[in-house]
Amino acid sequence: MARGGINKALVQKARQAILARGENPSIDAVRVELGNTGSKTTIHRYLKELEDAERGRNTAAIPLSEQLANLVGQLADQLKEDAQAAVAQEREQLARERLDYQNQTRLAESRIQQLESQCSGLTEQLQAIQQALQQEQQQRQQSEVENARLVQANRDQDARLQDRDSQIRSLEEKHQHARDALEHYRLASKEQREQEQRRHESQVQQLQLELRQLQQTVIIKQDELTQLNRDNARLLAEARQLQKEQHAQQQLLAQKTQALETAKSALTGVERANETLEQRCRTLQEEVSRLGEASVIQAQQAQGLQERLIEAAAQLKLLGAPLAHVANDPAH
Repeated sequence: MARGGINKALVQKARQAILARGENPSIDAVRVELGNTGSKTTIHRYLKELEDAERGRNTAAIPLSEQLANLVGQLADQLKEDAQAAVAQEREQLARERLDYQNQTRLAESRIQQLESQCSGLTEQLQAIQQALQQEQQQRQQSEVENARLVQANRDQDARLQDRDSQIRSLEEKHQHARDALEHYRLASKEQREQEQRRHESQVQQLQLELRQLQQTVIIKQDELTQLNRDNARLLAEARQLQKEQHAQQQLLAQKTQALETAKSALTGVERANETLEQRCRTLQEEVSRLGEASVIQAQQAQGLQERLIEAAAQLKLLGAPLAHVANDPAH
């Protein structure tokens, strides 16, 4: 199908203009005359129709030798034009395939850059998660150390409370001994009993004062122990929360690692596709080389055929001369 408004009349006009300049009206020449428009196949078809029509008009007036020479020239031109048209089509096909390959290569390179960017982002996220996990582990170790210290302090406090209890029991025993001694002294002597009683009362008051002080100290230590127990419970709760957060971070790290493996697999697939495209390009280049060699061979064959036709035309001329002589001789 003609493109850009090309028709047989325009091709005929361009052909006549080229012949008027004394040039060969080949497909390329006619296409240039038409302003580089129109399909070469359509131009070739119109030229063939015009040449067939012209040969039909001139067949009766042209001698056989000239007809053969014209036929040979037309066959040679047709072979050459057919070869040129085939090569042009192959070149157009190769150019389209090369353009497709370049587009696919650019897409593959863009995809590779995107994957590399994603891989870099995932690597940075993985490093940040690892740093956060390390910090959490350090905080957990510090919490464990603090918890151990508090437990040891609680144990020390218990030991001190036991010592206080022993001291209280010892004081109670001393108080009991003092009362026994006071009773013994009271029986021995009233005066001595009174003295001992006053001294005993004084000692009792002092011991009661010490006892109240010890009781207050015990109350204070019990309050401290209660606060330590509360702090210990709070630290245990914080340790459990840190364990939960660490577990969540580990799950997130596993997800990021799996995403990184998926990105690496996609990158490997893109590299394989790129290798396939490169192999296709090499195959097309080899095909272009083969077509070029075939075009050279066809040109050589056309040239040989033209030489053979010229020789045949020369032989026909040699054969035609005696025949003409015989035809003009009345004796024969």
